[in-house]
Amino acid sequence: MNNNKQQTTVEWIEQEMLKGNLSLKEILIQAKEMDREQKKHAYDWGETNGADECNGDGATHENFEQYYQETYGGNK
Repeated sequence: MNNNKQQTTVEWIEQEMLKGNLSLKEILIQAKEMDREQKKHAYDWGETNGADECNGDGATHENFEQYYQETYGGNK
């Protein structure tokens, strides 16, 4: 993409579906991993930049894996 802008998962899915090179199953597997990596990047950025560790209900998380499991059920 231009201007060093990263694609969102949805933009990537659209691009791959229009190309037609991957099966829908392959697109979904890769999209789930991309989404997880984007969430991890955002979590790590928040940790590095002093963001509050609360998830809205006062609970804190030890690390990204705990946060992901509790928030999304580890939906790989």
